[in-house]
Formats: sequence, structure tokens, C-alpha cells
Amino acid sequence: MQEEFEGMTPTIAESAFVSKMAYLVGEVFVADRASLWPFVCLRGDRAPVHVGKETNVQEFTMLHGAELGDEVTVGHDAVIDFATVQNHALVGMQSAILRGAIVESNCIVAANTVVLQDQVIPEGHMAYGTPAETKPLTEDQLEQIYRTHEHYVNLSRRFKS
Repeated sequence: MQEEFEGMTPTIAESAFVSKMAYLVGEVFVADRASLWPFVCLRGDRAPVHVGKETNVQEFTMLHGAELGDEVTVGHDAVIDFATVQNHALVGMQSAILRGAIVESNCIVAANTVVLQDQVIPEGHMAYGTPAETKPLTEDQLEQIYRTHEHYVNLSRRFKS
């Protein structure tokens, strides 16, 4: 479902997949080949929500005033509130990224992690725990980001057709 809010309406690329059970309101931008799965909520009421190219946002996730780069995977039941996740990153299930936080490119936020307000997760690192600590990613973990992203791009094409 898509709704206008104070003159702002979601903008969705034709090649994107948006589940009929996703909710988008206000200033929301969804780029090419992105996918939004059932029960996702994107609230662009107080600040824009941007979902980059080939980025997937999985079930029960809430984005509020969030910016997601290209080739990002956001796992089930995550919350990203007025925060940024840069390109080629994986945000694990039930994690939270709080106001002003930045997850730089080529990062993993492990499941159930809380990235605190204004915290920066440096490029090429994994964030884990509550509050988030970091450690460098391995080559296998970097490959996992790519494999997961590719899986959801392919899966969304199947759902869209």
C-alpha cells in the first residue's frame, strides 16, 4: 500500500518489486531492481527514505527517515531509524540502527545488534552485540554479502514476473 502524506508520494522504479503487503508513506524513493517484501514499513513523513539499486528489505522491517545505498540486504524485523547504510552491506535480522548512525560500505551488522545513535561502523567491518562492537570482516564474510544480495535480486525477479 502506498500513501501520500502532506503532498509527498512514494516514487518507485518500474523495475523494483514491492509486495502488495508493504506500506510506503510520504517521501519514499525506491531505486531500480530493489525489493520490498511483505509487512515492510517505509515512513517518509519526517525525512525521506531512500532504498538504493538492487537493495532488498525483508519482512517486518521498519525504515523511518533512512538511507540505504546500493546492493544492501536488510534482514527480517530490522529497524533503521534516521540512519544511513552505505553500499554493499548486510543488516542482520532483528538488528536496530539508531538515529545518526552510519554503517559504511562493505559491512555486516550481525543479527540482534544495536548500532547506537551517531555510531559509525567503519568500512569492511562487522558490527555485533549490544551496544555494537566491531571487528574486520573476512573474505568469506564479504562474499556472503554479495551472495545474499544476488539471491534476493534473482528471487525478486521471479516474484515480479
